[in-house]
Amino acid sequence: MTSLSQRPSGLVQRRTEAIRSAAAEKDKESDGEEEEARLGDEEEDKGDSKETRLTLMEEVLLLGLKDREGYTSFWNDCISSGLRGCMLVELALRGRLQLEACGVRRKSLLSRKVIFKSDAPTGDVLLDEALKHIKDTQPPESVQSWIELLSGETWNPLKLHYQLRNVRERLAKNLVEKGVLTTEKQNFLLFDMTTHPLTNSTIKQRLVKKVQDSVLEKWVNDPHRMDKRVLALILLAHSSDVLENAFAPLQDDQYDLAMKRVHSLLELEPEKESTKPNANELMWAVVAAFTK
Repeated sequence: MTSLSQRPSGLVQRRTEAIRSAAAEKDKESDGEEEEARLGDEEEDKGDSKETRLTLMEEVLLLGLKDREGYTSFWNDCISSGLRGCMLVELALRGRLQLEACGVRRKSLLSRKVIFKSDAPTGDVLLDEALKHIKDTQPPESVQSWIELLSGETWNPLKLHYQLRNVRERLAKNLVEKGVLTTEKQNFLLFDMTTHPLTNSTIKQRLVKKVQDSVLEKWVNDPHRMDKRVLALILLAHSSDVLENAFAPLQDDQYDLAMKRVHSLLELEPEKESTKPNANELMWAVVAAFTK
């Protein structure tokens, strides 16, 4: 009788241990994702803590804004989609998103889906809004689809709610809060428009110098030895048609050299670059979406 009474107890005990083991493994995976997201945020926060930290979207917008007028060129029709690409790359660099596994047959970057990885808050309303859309969407969408959906460039009326509205204005307000821009009203004959002239030239100069140095003084002739954020900034600023604004102050010989090196980056094959060690696949997928 003693052995019979112990056997059920043993089964229960083994089952309990199995449940605890599975729960511990799940907690470990969750902790790993949180740690990766935290490390992504720490990488974002590198540098002098006294400096104003800008997101990729804010940097691209700042490069595109006219200093005195406080608005982007009316002829620039690339910056809207470029800013959405910045959001995806920013979330990837912060450990919130990744591309699905390529599989045995190795899918192309543009055919692979964007996979939600962590919903840890980023501290940026626009990024968190985009992240929520991606998290709640099943089945997942590709990078190209997300750029179109977040831009509102979709023919599907059922997906119009994915559009992030007034992105440039909201980013400009972020820069106002960070003390980089100010807010004014300007009259354009038939209507008044809110503008955001530059008020902190030091931040803009530091950004321009960072872009210039990356292809001049600090040029390493290897994209995988470059800082990922700086590389993404150069490629996305070009896709947003604002990169030349950073090179305008250069002398002719420096300008030619800078553009030559930028073109060498633009000629890279995203599919090939994404397979190299420590490459961020989602960043190269965004590059592929703009260069296809």
